[in-house]
Amino acid sequence: MADPQRQRGQCQTICVELSELDFQTLQETEGRSTVIRFRVPDQSVGCGDVLVVLDGSEISFHGMISNMEDGWAVASDVRGSSIPISESTRF
Repeated sequence: MADPQRQRGQCQTICVELSELDFQTLQETEGRSTVIRFRVPDQSVGCGDVLVVLDGSEISFHGMISNMEDGWAVASDVRGSSIPISESTRF
């Protein structure tokens, strides 16, 4: 049976405010979270969609969703992330 996430015709951009993002740091560079696992905001989100995390008017993270499982997704921003690492959210 085909994976429905792979048959999507269009991707979407998911915008989340940093203060509302429920995430865990999977990888970090120089104190910044570069790969995160985050709780998916709604059922319409899928692999290939883009996550944009805003801190006020600034973009703190911009990356493609590469994996989804049990209401959580993984996205990476290895060059531009400015999301700090928090020990309480580290996976």
